[in-house]
Amino acid sequence: MLCVCLFTVITSLGVAGTLLGDQPETEGTLAVMTWNIRYDNRGDGANAWRHRRDWVAEIIRREQPDVLGLQEVLLGQLDDLRKSLPEFAVYGVGRDDGKQRGEFVPIFYRKDRLKLLDSGTFWLSPTPEQAGSKGWDAAITRIASWVKLKEKQTGKTFYVINTHFDHRGATARSESAKLLVKQLREQFADHPVILTGDFNTTPGSAPYQTLVTVEGEKLSIFGDTFTTSATKPEGPDSTWNGFTRIVPKQRIDFIFTTPTIEVLTHRTLDDQREERFPSDHLPVVTKLRLD
Repeated sequence: MLCVCLFTVITSLGVAGTLLGDQPETEGTLAVMTWNIRYDNRGDGANAWRHRRDWVAEIIRREQPDVLGLQEVLLGQLDDLRKSLPEFAVYGVGRDDGKQRGEFVPIFYRKDRLKLLDSGTFWLSPTPEQAGSKGWDAAITRIASWVKLKEKQTGKTFYVINTHFDHRGATARSESAKLLVKQLREQFADHPVILTGDFNTTPGSAPYQTLVTVEGEKLSIFGDTFTTSATKPEGPDSTWNGFTRIVPKQRIDFIFTTPTIEVLTHRTLDDQREERFPSDHLPVVTKLRLD
């Protein structure tokens, strides 16, 4: 049986300084955002990427996250956001070949505050090191990208993993959650971990339970920031809108953290203009203290 003590010896991470300039209310905190921005599909008509890209970038700039995990990003969209968000560096690869083909799950991080130490991608399949491999009953290829970051002011280190589970394969989602836990135990246990993504599953499901419990016990591997936030979560109880309306109780986009991370706030954003949304998913933003 896995020794749960593994997480109690994770290196503590105290991020000094401020999130935005010298604002005292952000001292020692880290803002993290996750968002499925919907792939560039011209068949979306009025909701196609070319009509939304400036709006998406505007919301990101407004929220000013230190770390941003995005899903369903094609290379052209990645290039658009790089140009619109020059304050960020980014790591990501295409899921089809480990280079530029297919969707990315890129991780953006603020260059003035964070330094990249390492990065990589694994495939959500029985052969996670094999580029382009598809797992179990998944409809399409799925990946998880990760970065190891150092806070420049303090030298403290943490990981960010960003992923997108399959939308059809129930077995694939369950096995993907098990693979993430395995990778955490074997590769990412030496520092705090932030896990972002579109998991295509709701709280209480088997994949969700795999991520938040240890071998069926009520012991945390990852904490869901919605439930661990020190303050009441703000916004809808759902992250899915399909471009038309927010569907209640469809919270499928999450930010998870390992236990040494304190969660201060959790918000689900519901920006609309003329009854339109900037994506078919709602973004999630949390403020963390990595003590």
